[in-house]
Amino acid sequence: MASKGLTGLIIFAHGSSVTEANEAVRRTAKKAAERCGVAIWEVAFLELAEPDLETAVQSLSARGARKIVVAPYFLTMGVHLKKDLPRILARIREATPGVEVVETKPLDGHPALIGVLADRTREFIPA
Repeated sequence: MASKGLTGLIIFAHGSSVTEANEAVRRTAKKAAERCGVAIWEVAFLELAEPDLETAVQSLSARGARKIVVAPYFLTMGVHLKKDLPRILARIREATPGVEVVETKPLDGHPALIGVLADRTREFIPA
């Protein structure tokens, strides 16, 4: 489907008016890209922070990405993942026909989340 070229990664989060929250997303995205062996990556935010998803796709495309994986960084399958993201991705795919843009499954339902939640909880439960 995609032509030969780099694969880029975008970690797509909600965005916050709290700068530290957006910086935490950037740190997480960097570590995720490194763990996946992805050389080019971006973060993108739905609102309250920049860049938006369209801008992040344009940036990766300009850097040679011909396939872009969008990984939603949302804990639950709410309206942003059910309605907003598909609408935005449809618009992006129409505007960038030479780039394959795919999305991962959401975090919601991933078994590792149970372990993370249990780890955080055990910090406060006596042994």
